[in-house]
Amino acid sequence: MRALEDVDWESWVPQVHATILFVVRDGHILLIRKKRGLGAGKINGPGGKLDPGETALECAVRETQEELCVTPLGVEQRGELRFQFTDGLSIHGHVFHARDCDGKPRETVEAAPLWTPVTAIPYAEMWADDELWMPWFLEGRPFTGRLLFDQDTLLAHHFEQLPPNHPLYPPKNNPGSYIPNNTQRGTLLP
Repeated sequence: MRALEDVDWESWVPQVHATILFVVRDGHILLIRKKRGLGAGKINGPGGKLDPGETALECAVRETQEELCVTPLGVEQRGELRFQFTDGLSIHGHVFHARDCDGKPRETVEAAPLWTPVTAIPYAEMWADDELWMPWFLEGRPFTGRLLFDQDTLLAHHFEQLPPNHPLYPPKNNPGSYIPNNTQRGTLLP
């Protein structure tokens, strides 16, 4: 595999479903330096694999809580990414935006927090695809992408901005929002 056309995207089935979440507030984005797992050493957003029975939204919130000890607020999905690695690994990633977070980010065994101006995102220390879709993410323009990686080298990619009638666009005057609740992991409110 060296090109996107080498992947049968019509029958593609991911081995892993995962999330990534970025808190963006006051012109800054909350990033992490990942300490372990796929992408260890890179800068990214908090995230990880979905647990059985868990929704992508629940996973994004849980992973942010576990990795940074904060609860993201005003969470909405902004993108979907399909990663195919030449070694066979395949990941369906759900990209989330949060308008704020409750608590102060703290370092954990999984990640070290980094508040960074959105004008100075350290793309050179991130996965190669982040720089390609992050501008759409920051502008609130939902997107989808297909990516082919050989380890951490991006071989090929294709991104599309989604049309305004796509389900990833929040309804006008009624955006989806994650509200924490002590009795459950969380709900997506209309």
